[in-house]
Amino acid sequence: MNARGAIADIAGAAPRGRTHDDTTPGRSLDVFVVEDNLIVLESLVAALEELAPAHVVGSAADESVAVDWLAAGGDRCDLVIIDIFLRSGSGLGVIAAARRRRPEAALVVLSNYATDEMRSRCLAMGADRVFDKSRDIDQLVAYCVALAAREPGELPH
Repeated sequence: MNARGAIADIAGAAPRGRTHDDTTPGRSLDVFVVEDNLIVLESLVAALEELAPAHVVGSAADESVAVDWLAAGGDRCDLVIIDIFLRSGSGLGVIAAARRRRPEAALVVLSNYATDEMRSRCLAMGADRVFDKSRDIDQLVAYCVALAAREPGELPH
């Protein structure tokens, strides 16, 4: 199953088991997801945990909750996945806060609004990558696999 099919089909389904090889070098990524659509969130979590070496450690539906979580520093995360449009606030504010508070974490934007202008803006604010929800799920999974395979201390970019 490709990741796009996983996002479309997994919501509410029982886990099918990991499709990545758990014996390959690398580690599991700790991922924090900022997404306000519950169906998208559940589907994304299922796809990441099934198709990539990833474990979602938390989520937020709005900017203030995400920023508070990042500021608390209690849970380490390797990757923050951020939607632009949130229940309240904006993913742009989360990008700025995450870059300040978690400089070691990879930051990616996953949005239906991944226009050229928005991509440029997100990258200028400190996002490492910008993915389109409707077209780039396979690339997001591949990015997670590559990120998990990097050497400790190596930059995520």
